[in-house]
Formats: sequence, C-alpha cells, structure tokens
Amino acid sequence: MVFMNARLCSFLGVSMTNRVLPWVATLLFNSLAFLPLAMLQSMGQAAGWIAWIVPGSFKRLSNANFAHAFPNASPQMLRGAMLSVGQMFLEMPYWWVRRNDHALNQTVAEADWHLFEEALNQGNGVILLSPHMGCFELLGPVYSSRHQSTVLFRPPRMIWLREWIVAMRTRQKLKMAPANQTGVRSLVRALRKGQTVGILPDQVPVLGEGVWAPFFGRPAYTMTLVQRLQTLTSAKIFVLGVERLGIAKGYRMHIAPMQETLSLNPTEAATQVNLALEAMIRIAPAQYLWGYNRYKQPVV
Repeated sequence: MVFMNARLCSFLGVSMTNRVLPWVATLLFNSLAFLPLAMLQSMGQAAGWIAWIVPGSFKRLSNANFAHAFPNASPQMLRGAMLSVGQMFLEMPYWWVRRNDHALNQTVAEADWHLFEEALNQGNGVILLSPHMGCFELLGPVYSSRHQSTVLFRPPRMIWLREWIVAMRTRQKLKMAPANQTGVRSLVRALRKGQTVGILPDQVPVLGEGVWAPFFGRPAYTMTLVQRLQTLTSAKIFVLGVERLGIAKGYRMHIAPMQETLSLNPTEAATQVNLALEAMIRIAPAQYLWGYNRYKQPVV
C-alpha cells in the first residue's frame, strides 16, 4: 500500500510538473518577446559580457574552437563570439512568440528570394542548411512566411519541453519534425510534395547516422542525412546564414546555392557539406556558436 501511494505521488508530481512548467516557460518567453528587439539584443550582449568575464568550460571551448579555425582571431573576435551567444539566446523569444510576418520580414535586408522560387518550381523540393550562426532562429519564421516548410529539430528528453518547443515554433506554414525515423519520413514526404525542409547540419548525430569528415581541419562526426535526402528526391540544396548587423540595425540573410550534387560516397558528401558551412561561417565568424562541442564523440 505504501509502495502504491509512493507511485501515485510520483505520478501526480510528474503530471503537475508537465502542466506547470510549460505555463511558466510560456509566461517567461511572452514577457521577453514583449520587449523591443533592440532591448533584447542589448540584454543579450550584457549576458555575453558576463559569460566572457566569468571563467567557464563553455568559454574555454569557444575560444579553443574559434582559435583553431581562425588562428589569427583577435581577442576582440573571441569576445564577440561570447556576446553573440548572449544575443542569440535573448533574441529567441522574440522570434518564437511573434506572429506578425510583415513586421518580421522588415528586419531582414532584401534577399534573392527568386532563387528559392526557381528551385521549388522544379518540383523536387528544397533543402535548407544553416550553421548555428547569427540569428539562425529567424530563418524558420521568415522563410515559412513565404513557403511551406518542415524543420528538423533534436527533441529534448523531457516530454513537456519537447511538446512546448513544438507548440512555440510551429506556424501556419512551418512544421517541426523530430530527429528520429518518424521525423526523417516527414522530411521525405515534404520534399516529394515539392516543399522545403530545414536542417542544422553542424549538430553531432547519434552513432551510426554520420561519418567522420573534416570541419575547419579537424575530423567531426557529420550527419549523412542530407546526402540521403538529396539522393532520394534530387532536391536543390541551399546553405543559409543570418548575419546580425548590430543592435537595432536588422539582419542580412546570406544565400549560397550548392552548385554540385552531393557525392554518392557518404564521406565525400559530408565533406562537401562541411566546406559549404565553413564558407558561410567565414562571412561572420564571430557570430558562430563556437562553444558547441562539434568535435565530440557521437553517442548511441
């Protein structure tokens, strides 16, 4: 009887947590999103300064990865990378919560949207790749304001957080697909309908779903999903980056179509993808998420 009561209390505790935490997270995000973007960017920069001043493993990893990729990086550039991380996190509520597509698009400098339209007209779908650079969270809302798209994301283990992220990021023309077999099937279906899928290919995949390929001169376990999707559908691939132009100065979206079809060899294809990501990162290297452990060993 005591054991059953303990299980019941545990169940009720988990159930209460799953109801309360999404409400708290939504309240926090809505409160932040209510603030002007310039204020959020300034707050993010302040948070980045704190992260730069206070010693920590994230700062050490960021400096080490940045210095390896760009040996001539100045202390100002290394510090700028930490400030960019702070801005990235504080901007996130703004882009997740707001639903005014016209207002969102006004913050982005005019881009070559006709490139996407021409590719979509071929009927094979479009694959968008973006490194964790600048305000990459802006890509989903802005692109889906024009075209139907499905974005792959890595679901957290906590059920409430996974469901909350999906609810916050989903829009009328934007669907979220978890990084598992179900999500991959969703991507394939979207491409075969002639739609767009989005992937952050600089995340480390689980063991068995990637190959080792160079990334800024070091072996990095790189996903093979992009190659498999293009092989199945003949979709056109674009690499995108959203450069932050400064506080209250808006953003510039950089578009780089991949001219060559990915190799049928997984390692060669992963190398092609990494080289394309490197080229995009070089546009604004201080805005890349260098603190992410890109070179870690994959897990099962």
